[in-house]
Amino acid sequence: MFQKYYQKIEELKKKDQYRTLVNVTGSVGAEVSIDGKKMILLSSNNYLGLAGSWEMKERTIAAVQAIGTGAGASRLISGNLGIHEELEKRIAKFKRSDSAILFSTGYMANTGVISSLAGEGDLILSDNLNHASIIDGCRLSGAEIVKYPHKDFDYLGNFLSRRRNESKFAGKVLIITDGLFSMDGDLAPLPQLQKIAKENNGLLLVDDAHATGVIGSRGKGTCEYFGLKKENIIQIGTFSKALGSLGGFVAGPEIIIEYLKNTARSFIYTTALPPSVCASSLAALDIIEKDPSIRENLLKNVEIVRNGLIDMGYNCLDSRTHIIPVLTGDAGLTMKFAKGLLEKGIFAPAIRPPTVPDGKSRIRVSLMSSHTEKHLEMIIDGFRSEGKRLGII
Repeated sequence: MFQKYYQKIEELKKKDQYRTLVNVTGSVGAEVSIDGKKMILLSSNNYLGLAGSWEMKERTIAAVQAIGTGAGASRLISGNLGIHEELEKRIAKFKRSDSAILFSTGYMANTGVISSLAGEGDLILSDNLNHASIIDGCRLSGAEIVKYPHKDFDYLGNFLSRRRNESKFAGKVLIITDGLFSMDGDLAPLPQLQKIAKENNGLLLVDDAHATGVIGSRGKGTCEYFGLKKENIIQIGTFSKALGSLGGFVAGPEIIIEYLKNTARSFIYTTALPPSVCASSLAALDIIEKDPSIRENLLKNVEIVRNGLIDMGYNCLDSRTHIIPVLTGDAGLTMKFAKGLLEKGIFAPAIRPPTVPDGKSRIRVSLMSSHTEKHLEMIIDGFRSEGKRLGII
């Protein structure tokens, strides 16, 4: 009965694609404990170090004491609490959008919004390196899906031009992209994508999960970074990364949010977020807006480490952000690299297929604002030592 599953597991092991869970203990900050050994954490999405914030903890505890541990129902039944609506108004203001809607996770936000806004007879154009949640949302929609080469807006524009000339296409057009790509650390060309969407009477959906809280002059994301007006843009994001909490959101025009409340299955058919989680997210937004030094310190750390890696001869692709890919190529070699770093007190797991394409395995360095100068020195020394040992540099 289970033979095929055993075979699949063995295949994964042979390809160096087998995965195991690592038990991390302690607060998820710049340092954690693994098997009783203190490690520099270099693989967390807790970019601003807020997951351990005392202010967020206190607000979370206060919400539990005042409201309870759970919402008890879906939002459309009896689970709609005042704190949900407060957070929706706050994130809409933060993202400079008309309105917003909460989802239980960023993954559920993507699958819900895409499968609701597009269907049979519609056209979705999705960047080839988009996150798995976007890919799944596209599949669930039933729309025609066209993957365009990574950030290639010329290809995208030419494709849509040919489509207009060749047929009388009457369906909706959705262009979907990560704002900041989670594995390459580069930014989508949003001004060009928005222009193409306008020319084709379409919508641009931007998954800003890894940019929210960090990118832009005030951390509001890639739309702020590029200075875009948002009349045809829908922003998707999560509180679980730089904001150190949990939950997804969609921010956009009022009519879109109203439509999603009535059609998005991942919103309708799930219990609402616990009030304590909403409280922690509200606290995170307060911290980000009142203390820009946290983001500034992260960007300083990024510059030091990225310049150090590039000076050693590492290929860090086109990253200019807090996500720095260190390309190693072969999955087996990447596993050895990660193991060597672990022995030096640096936890940076190997990123292998199917997360990235074959031949593009890497160590994904994700820095945090709370990394100290000593941490940065150890990181650079560790990559220098392991790179030389394995012949990568």
